[in-house]
Amino acid sequence: MAASGDGLRRRGCCGGGGSLFPEESFQSWSSYGRALLETGPRLRDRVTARSLDSAELHEVRGRSGADMKRTLTWWDLIWFGIGAVIGAGIFVLTGQEAKEAAGPAVVVSYAVSGVSAMLSVFCYTEFAVEIPVAGGSFAYLRVELGDFVAFIAAGNILLEYCIGGAAVARSWTSYFATLLNHHPNDFRIHATSLADDYSRLDPIAVAVTILICVFAVVSTKGSSRFNYVLSIVHLAVIVFIVVAGLTHANAANLAADFAPFGARGIFAASAVLFFAYIGFDAVSTMAEETKNPARDIPVGLVGAMTLTTAVYCVLALVLCSMQHYTDIDVDAPFSVAFTAAGMDWAKYIVAFGALKGMTTVLLVGAVGQARYLTHIARTHMVPPCLATVSARFGTPVNATVAMAFATAVIALFTDLGILSNLLSISTLFIFTLVAIALLVRRYYAAGETSPSYRNKMIGCLAVIVASSVATAAYWGATSSGDGGGWVAYVVTGAAWLAATAFLQWGVPKARSPAKWGVPLVPWLPAASVFINVFLLGSIDAASFVRFGVWTAALLVYYFLFGLHASYDTAKAIAAEAEVAGVEEGARKAVVDGGGGH
Repeated sequence: MAASGDGLRRRGCCGGGGSLFPEESFQSWSSYGRALLETGPRLRDRVTARSLDSAELHEVRGRSGADMKRTLTWWDLIWFGIGAVIGAGIFVLTGQEAKEAAGPAVVVSYAVSGVSAMLSVFCYTEFAVEIPVAGGSFAYLRVELGDFVAFIAAGNILLEYCIGGAAVARSWTSYFATLLNHHPNDFRIHATSLADDYSRLDPIAVAVTILICVFAVVSTKGSSRFNYVLSIVHLAVIVFIVVAGLTHANAANLAADFAPFGARGIFAASAVLFFAYIGFDAVSTMAEETKNPARDIPVGLVGAMTLTTAVYCVLALVLCSMQHYTDIDVDAPFSVAFTAAGMDWAKYIVAFGALKGMTTVLLVGAVGQARYLTHIARTHMVPPCLATVSARFGTPVNATVAMAFATAVIALFTDLGILSNLLSISTLFIFTLVAIALLVRRYYAAGETSPSYRNKMIGCLAVIVASSVATAAYWGATSSGDGGGWVAYVVTGAAWLAATAFLQWGVPKARSPAKWGVPLVPWLPAASVFINVFLLGSIDAASFVRFGVWTAALLVYYFLFGLHASYDTAKAIAAEAEVAGVEEGARKAVVDGGGGH
């Protein structure tokens, strides 16, 4: 064997021949050629390879060298959750969706998105308590659905966070300019040689991204304290907006035409407004740094999401009561509403609050992104040097810097209009997978569940997903009215109900959570699948094209590099701990004498 498990854990980017990938498949061109010829067998192995909880908690985490410091409590997690979510979305998207999609019923749209997010929060909490590691959904999906699905999911959520961070960084410049009574382009450099959408270079966005990176690197606890100080200030601004706005409210603005675009407008707005909830899953990546995950994670995540949903609904209600929905300004809804009410000075308070909110979104995003990338690197699907945790700071420095660099480059060049059009499809897709993974976790245990019950579980999951997709597809296909005839919905709804009920009473649970579990299984995760898929059906076609292009790029990378690096790593560890069975697929490769060496 070319390297021991210890060697694999201690290597960085320069290990194993001085390459980004120190694994045996990349030691020479001939080794790489042999690896490529074995792509088929290796892919079959990794598709079926499911990690174990113990592997993620010990062997995989150990590849980072130093441990992350356990300094966070439920209080920190609540404020991280608030800081991660309440940002630019509420101050920009609310006006856009109220005027163009939902009218005053945008309040209902926020509630629908909030319910979807809350269902996903419950699914995340069980995994985060049982597998408290930095990998978040990547680690959870690796345990229940295998390496391949986990990698595709993680790649998409990293893209979503990176682009979202760049959008927020450029918005930061815009609100900063408002505070100084300037146009945002006054602070940008016009590079005439570049295309129009990429010609306004934004050095302030880059500087903010770098400063946030420094905070995230130096201390997670320090970042937490900075975050909840800013979040408290932000909530104070929100209280001002609510109180001052209600003094200028007019109930007639709500009662006259509450849902002018019907149910279709409400759900279409919900799909867009889900962007405003993106970020809470980053909090689950901090489980490795939480003192008491079984208590702190459920309280922190559920508490943050409950407060956030309430704040969003109240703010939307205030905005729509201050102005008729047709008069709402798309770009600066709250500022213009206060100006129309004779409180022009209030726009500075709104801009200040938005600026604080976006700062915390950037901070929590930087912390969460880095931990996703760290755990992916621990599996060697990306260069393992990105998994290194600093012994001095107790944070993943390399991963934080890498993600900050990617975000800064996008923020420097790309127009906000381009970035804001990239919606939440990746996140909804991953939340759906996490809900499915939770059902698999409860109803299937390798070596214990009989083939008969396994097949019944698979059949139930297939019907739950298929009925959800059929409902969303029919809703999308019936472009006129409020969704077409009711018969189709009765059929798909009955199929979903029957499959979930059969899973409840016809398939025995394979395990129960040891510390804290999602209530109402299988109903709650099945409902999460349904509503997430339904919201996916309300997203524009361009987002699906972007999702497809990026996923194709991920597949190319995976087949050329990630597959072979993770295969070699898993095989080396299996040779080291064959009896313990660190990973099912790796163990099978050793027993069968699989190729690669």
